[in-house]
Amino acid sequence: MKICTTCNKKVTRDYAEFRCPKCGKSNIVRCMHCRETVNTYTCPKCGFTGP
Repeated sequence: MKICTTCNKKVTRDYAEFRCPKCGKSNIVRCMHCRETVNTYTCPKCGFTGP
């Protein structure tokens, strides 16, 4: 089960998953709600914050 990096809710569909654009070491998971509302996320490995 995937967890949204921003809101910590479980996601099963309609989500995006990608590597941190700064360090590339962590997978960032974003639910559709957080993507649509442009909530920020923080990489747990390097601390990078993105939209």
